[in-house]
Amino acid sequence: MSSQSPQRRSPPPARRRLPSTVTTLALIGLACAGRLLAAAPSGTAAFIGNWWGRVEAPHETVDLGFELRTNAEGAVEATLTQPGASYFGMALPGKVEIDGNHVVLAGLLEATLDGDRLVGTFASKVPIELRRVEALPTLPPVPDLPTGPPPRWQTRLNGQVFSSPVVAEGIAFVGTTGGVFQAIRVADGSFAWTFAPGKPILGTARLDGDAVYFTCDDGYLYKLQRSDGKQLWRYDLGDARVPRVLGHPAVFEWDWQGTRPLVDRGTVYVGSGDGSFHAVDAASGARRWRVEAGGKIRGGAAPAGDRVLVGGSDHFIYAFDRASGRQLWRHDTGADVENELLVVGDEVIAGNRGTGLIALAVASGEELWHTTFWGSWLESTPALVDGVLYVGSSDLERVSALDPRDGRVLWRTDVYGWTFGTPLVTDRFIYAGAAGGTPYFMRHVAGLLRLDRKTGKLLARWPLADAGGHQWGIASSLALSGDTIVATTVEGSIFGFPVG
Repeated sequence: MSSQSPQRRSPPPARRRLPSTVTTLALIGLACAGRLLAAAPSGTAAFIGNWWGRVEAPHETVDLGFELRTNAEGAVEATLTQPGASYFGMALPGKVEIDGNHVVLAGLLEATLDGDRLVGTFASKVPIELRRVEALPTLPPVPDLPTGPPPRWQTRLNGQVFSSPVVAEGIAFVGTTGGVFQAIRVADGSFAWTFAPGKPILGTARLDGDAVYFTCDDGYLYKLQRSDGKQLWRYDLGDARVPRVLGHPAVFEWDWQGTRPLVDRGTVYVGSGDGSFHAVDAASGARRWRVEAGGKIRGGAAPAGDRVLVGGSDHFIYAFDRASGRQLWRHDTGADVENELLVVGDEVIAGNRGTGLIALAVASGEELWHTTFWGSWLESTPALVDGVLYVGSSDLERVSALDPRDGRVLWRTDVYGWTFGTPLVTDRFIYAGAAGGTPYFMRHVAGLLRLDRKTGKLLARWPLADAGGHQWGIASSLALSGDTIVATTVEGSIFGFPVG
């Protein structure tokens, strides 16, 4: 979704609330909310038309353009076209101000007319020069690509699946909104065992030895025996009554993530929907400590030496002392943090529903760099492989490769749908699942994608048909077991695709 950021999900809809601290770039993500209108003063005619140029941001260079036109009431309205962010003729919210030879577009553009050029700044700080053109680019069709091999098997589950499968020794583990956690044989899709707590399971499980841990909307953290699904203990997280709203075309509090437990040094670290963060003894299920954050914790924590880090819907990333739970620092990222954090050396890297991808110093919480995703939510947890970060997006519709040292974009590839999950990286390829959504202010279609790892070129796309709900396709990460890619769909199925 685009970076909007009510409490909704990373990929979201047209009219959403933005947290007050979201940067001006996030206005792009709200472009669907309305139009830039102003009474047309004399001299406005000189600005009417199509304007096209290039923005050289610190992390990448993008092409974009605006159309300024008058409507039937004689007011000026503006649209944005930015192919790299999948915006084509998108009506912009806010106010257009034209004063003599000067124009301001709702914090996105401030420029002066100089013949057939508009010269000024984009998003208040990036230099931009636009030139008058006859027409702006239009939305291209989804390309006709090889589909790749069909699935070996499909197993229908109950409810929807937003959590990601995790695999070990030929078994895939995943929960559903239908209240069942199951172990599936990757060889043929058959059930090895099932466990039914009876409430939605939206969080991805964690495997540790012969144990599997997951959280459930009944308010508990569960530990099961991995071999047969026997319950070993459960721990009360205290959030059984916390409300949750899944993706909806007109309600934008998208709350479809579930917290993922972290198991490290004999302790389970896990967040809760009531804003608390817990350290639990992995052997017994007894509480070691509990602390309060400022909002729902729906993502996963990361270990970093003597501390553990986690983000929340209150926009903050927190560092807690592992032994006591004492807060060491917190950093306001400007938007909801819903994904699992990634520690790379002395940095912690996280996405959010507004600013994009941000890197902080583990020791102090100081911001080291951030890379905008042009208004898109970032629910995807980055994967670091051979010194490169690979990450999905929501409304941006891109799989991106970035330099972890400074967030510089190495390449970005359009995959035509929401890529909420973490890309699956192999020696030669990158695989990603995409979700579709309708009604929505942008085109999003679902599929299983294969990209060239070095260049990002899209090589194959297995399309997943619109199943009739608001969202369909793959909203989770993929898993690899031998030569089989395991994928789950919003509609409630798990598939085994051959690698190829």
